[in-house]
Amino acid sequence: MSRYLTPGKIALLVLVELYAESRFPNKAVLPVISFVIKQLVRPKDTTTFILGLDQIKDVTVNEPSTVVGRTIFDLLLMELWYINSFDALHTFFTDAQIYLRDPEKQEPSSGHVKHNKRRFISPTSILGCFIRRAGLEFSKLQFHETNSLWGAFVQFREPTLSLWKKRKLGAGPMSFDVNLKGMTMNDLLVQKVYGKLDGSKDWTVSTDDVERLLEYQVETMQRLGTRVPDETQLQLRKMLSTDVPISHLRHYVNFLNSWRSGDYPSSFDSLHRYFDYTMHSRDRTFYQYALLNLAILQADFGCHRESVLAMQETINTARENKDMACLNFALSWLYHFHRAHPQDCPDVIASRMERESLQFLKAKAKEWGMDHLLSMAYLSEARQILLGGDSVPAAFESLLRSSHINVTHQIHNAQGSQILLQSTLWSRLGVSQLAWLNCELFLSKYDNGSPSEDLVVALCRSAYIISMRGRFDEALDRLEQVDQEALRSLKIYQYWASYIGLIKLRRAVYRNEFAAAELLLQQLTSSEQVEPDCALEISIAKIELQMRTGNFVAAMLHCNQVSGELVRDRADSYHKVRLMILKAEVFARSGRAMKGLSTAISAASMAWKARFLPVLFYAFNVIATILIQLEEYSVAYKMLDSIMPQVLECEDAYLTAQCFACLADGQVGLAGTRKGVSRAECLGRALSFIDRAFSEYSHIQDVYSQKLMMSRKIRIQDYLGDKALRDDAVKMYRQVEQGREGVNPGPSPFRH
Repeated sequence: MSRYLTPGKIALLVLVELYAESRFPNKAVLPVISFVIKQLVRPKDTTTFILGLDQIKDVTVNEPSTVVGRTIFDLLLMELWYINSFDALHTFFTDAQIYLRDPEKQEPSSGHVKHNKRRFISPTSILGCFIRRAGLEFSKLQFHETNSLWGAFVQFREPTLSLWKKRKLGAGPMSFDVNLKGMTMNDLLVQKVYGKLDGSKDWTVSTDDVERLLEYQVETMQRLGTRVPDETQLQLRKMLSTDVPISHLRHYVNFLNSWRSGDYPSSFDSLHRYFDYTMHSRDRTFYQYALLNLAILQADFGCHRESVLAMQETINTARENKDMACLNFALSWLYHFHRAHPQDCPDVIASRMERESLQFLKAKAKEWGMDHLLSMAYLSEARQILLGGDSVPAAFESLLRSSHINVTHQIHNAQGSQILLQSTLWSRLGVSQLAWLNCELFLSKYDNGSPSEDLVVALCRSAYIISMRGRFDEALDRLEQVDQEALRSLKIYQYWASYIGLIKLRRAVYRNEFAAAELLLQQLTSSEQVEPDCALEISIAKIELQMRTGNFVAAMLHCNQVSGELVRDRADSYHKVRLMILKAEVFARSGRAMKGLSTAISAASMAWKARFLPVLFYAFNVIATILIQLEEYSVAYKMLDSIMPQVLECEDAYLTAQCFACLADGQVGLAGTRKGVSRAECLGRALSFIDRAFSEYSHIQDVYSQKLMMSRKIRIQDYLGDKALRDDAVKMYRQVEQGREGVNPGPSPFRH
């Protein structure tokens, strides 16, 4: 098969010739020429690779021509059947060159002119380049290749014979070649020349079509981070089933596909095959990109030391070749890798990253006009501010700078990272609704063309925020709405599956389904490739499970272990503060109130400086609980009462329930220090807080805490002497107990 020409491109060339001969009315020019150009320029979808007459017919059959009573498809059919011999095919390509002329020059008189209104096509335009290349490629074909192209064209045109018979009197089965007039298909000459055409499908594809499809696949996979769709794989297999030479890009597509699917040996082998082919023709020009891909591949499969060594070699080679784009990207990648895995970076690299840091990357990005790298550098700066618990206004400033660059230079694939970081910032400021809205905004308005990984991350965060409100079933249904094509990538699938398991784990912990929670924990902790945020939530759920089962020693040991890992990895300050508060809660529940109080106060101080408001409210709740244990009821109540509007704004059902329960305990404690009407008022407020806490615990399906709230309500109503309300509370207690049969009820609330 030829390098470029196919029967489909001959049909496109006929359409261009009809356009140049002014056979199109004005309203038909745009749709038809747009279709032609779509087949010639860089593809945007998978429909522009294998061109058949059916596709051309769909575009042209309803478009009228300048000939009365004829459509453009009728004229196309006529011109195709006028190429009725091998010699006519040569004449067609030769005559096509007469349309290449500067349109501003006057048309010379010629005997070949059929119409006075001929359009001339500039040789430098898209259509002009197509005509010139088609003529050049045809002239480069050897005789047997030209003969094969003619045979392919005959078979390509054959399905339209019935339509041609209706328009041309005398047309018959032998009309495809004027030299066969008077012969039949059974003649020896016809069998010798055209006998091997039946069943041949090699004419549908050229090497250029295969390379365009492979380039499209590479661009799509790198931009979206997904595997090759089944439809495109089918097209590629159909193309490669012909005698078209296999492009070296096929090995790169196999590398990306194997990489996304988690097949390390195949991806490693395909990457080496690809660069083995390219090294022969391009020497060391692309050697640094081979090392760059190798480093990223090693990092994704957990070989961090090997990845760092490969990236060091990438930087050195890029400097030798003066490839600033590759060098800046490699430095940016190494910086982010150092932030994520500091324990795997040698001391030399760690000190270099601290020294060069983001200022160097921003300066180089500005110097070389690399807008995408500059935008990502500002995002990294904002992320670094959040990780260190520094100034929130400075983080917003970096976010706005990145957003300005993305909008000004139309960097669409960076919008996802920016909006997700903005969502994280709002979440840490305690504005849960805005965090959720940012995720939904990204999923609804920026889903087209955004990387699949960003879309899945936004979906998981949105679902997790919904689960924090107690709507676990809705959150799981939301996660099921993920694009199944994105889940074909192993890394994305693991991230998505981790969040499904995490939401189910938290629901099982709240329901006291300890066996199910242990099984889910075992499944979630068995995977090494878990994102830090998700890994911390899993650890927190494990600690809460151990506290609910009364295993405070194991809970404290796990707290210390996770805290040590966070300090070693120089992890997010937000995570460290959360672990400190959890440790304080373990101290409080295990009877070491003073130790817990000092830890909680330290955590609250750190959270306030960094403006980690949800964590700050958790710390206040733990401090208030300890103060109630120390019989400081008034102080505990006033402290919690002052933050309740902000707590409600966080929309965390578990935090809200705990705060209301603590407020109820504070009012009951105050009632013990008062008499008469004042005591009754305190108990009345306590009953109101208990009802609010019961409602929030009902949202998260925390059976034990619901029973605990009802038991306290029963005691208060019994003390007040209101038997009717006490009986209602007893009925509610029994309904809660019976409604969750088969669930471990935990210890009886009446023993406290």
